[in-house]
Order: sequence, then C-alpha cells, then structure tokens
Amino acid sequence: MTFRTTMAFRLVLLAGLAASPALAQENENPLPEKQAWSFAGPLGKYNTAQLQRGYQVYREVCSNCHSMHFLSFRNLSDAGGPSFSDGQVKALAASYKVQDGPNDSGDMFERAGRASDPFPQPFANEQAARAANGGALPPDMSVLAKARDIEGAWYSFLLGPFSTYQEQGVDYIHALLNGYSETPKGFTLPSGKYYNEYFPGHAISMPKPLNDGQVDYSDGSPKTVDQYAHDVSAFLAWTSEPKLNQRKNMGFNAIVFLIVFASLLYAVKRRIWAGLHDVSGTPIDHAAE
Repeated sequence: MTFRTTMAFRLVLLAGLAASPALAQENENPLPEKQAWSFAGPLGKYNTAQLQRGYQVYREVCSNCHSMHFLSFRNLSDAGGPSFSDGQVKALAASYKVQDGPNDSGDMFERAGRASDPFPQPFANEQAARAANGGALPPDMSVLAKARDIEGAWYSFLLGPFSTYQEQGVDYIHALLNGYSETPKGFTLPSGKYYNEYFPGHAISMPKPLNDGQVDYSDGSPKTVDQYAHDVSAFLAWTSEPKLNQRKNMGFNAIVFLIVFASLLYAVKRRIWAGLHDVSGTPIDHAAE
C-alpha cells in the first residue's frame, strides 16, 4: 500500500468517525434498549412458557389485524417451540372457522380448523385490510422479527460476528409496543395516526394495542404491557426462526466434533513422526515444538 493510498484511507476513516455523531443526531428515533432474552447468544434456548404466553397475546390481540400465514396450527406442537400437546393443538385449531371448498356443488363452505391448516387470514384480501385500517396494511407476523432491524453506527457490522447479537428485530418490536406516548409539543401528528417514540417518523397507523390487565395469564405472570410485549416479541422470534434450538444444538455438536477431531489428528501426527531424527541423528523433541 502506497503512502498516498494509506493517507487516503485514514482520511476516509476519520471522516466516517467524525460524521457518525451527526448521523446519530439526524436519526430522531432512539435506539431500543437491549433486552434479556432466553434465546440470545450461541447457547440460548426458547422459553416454552414464554412462547405459550406470547401465543396467547398474539391470538387475543394481534391476530385481529395481523396474519401469520407461513405457519400452521401443528407448528405449535413442534419441539423447541410452544410445545402444545397434539390435543391442545387440535382444540386450538377447532376454535377457528376456516373456509374450504369447493364442495360437490361448487360452493365454498366453512368448517372447524384442523391442525394442518395455516393460521387464518384476518381479512379476505389486501384491499379489505387497508380499508379496515385507514389505508395501512398490517404486516404479516410470520417473519416480522427478522424483517425488522436496528441501524447502529456505520462500523457496527464489523462487531456482529464477535458479539453474536442477533436480537435487533425482537428488541425493536418490544420497544415499539412500549413506545406509545402523548404527542410532544411542536410535533404535528397526521390525522388517523398515533405517536410512537420508536416508529420511523413517529406517526404510526396502529393504535396502542396493549394495556395493563388486557390478557389474563393463568401462570401468575405479571399482567403488564411490558410483560405482554416481552412475551409476544419472543413468540414472534420463534415464528421467524422456529428451528433455532435445533440449529444451535447442531452447531454446538459440530464444534465439539471439530475439537475432538483436531485433537486426534494432533495425536496421530505425534505418533507417526515420533521416530524421526535430524540430520545429525539426534531424535527430534516434539515436546519443544
């Protein structure tokens, strides 16, 4: 690398460092606080009880507007997820009405849901969804936790492989659900919008969905907005990556295998080359290597 190239690289680096505070000031949305998630880190796992509570919040609150069409009822009994029993899944599915058909007469009809059915759509089509929500389209929640992200400093992508932090989307959803507040003075809120501290532009079409005591937990967990937000955010993390527990188990086993395999290779190498001598006839001391 020439002197001129080196100086140019340093100038670009310094310019980026100098500009980062300005960029942070331009971004009016505060960074969501990192939450403690059971599934965070290389050895983290989903909390079954939390996922079951999160599904309860989704069903009683979120499913009125948000679809989840990439998942079926039977996924609720998968290992590493909410782990509902087969009987519970069948009962949950049967509590929904699902459109099916056509029958022998060519007509569509409604029936009780089955475990193999995908979660029903809350609206017949996109136009109906927009008409019921003031022109806004509620996003599908199947992969919402992966579709949302938090923009940090420009150099944050360099730290990702070392921090193993992958919960940006879940932190954002949790912050969004807790971010509703009164419109501050000087801020013009468009008609039909609601002020949210963490939503880009602060004007969100979704009214505050959660309130204290809204969902009745049977396991004694707090019935607060923050608890509801934690639980449903964790549930959405699972819907976005339902095989996370299995993936981490496979990765851990692979690392253990590689460590054992490398140790065996080193032992074999020591065994094979143990009888070698240098040019003077002196045995090579491998322990000094």
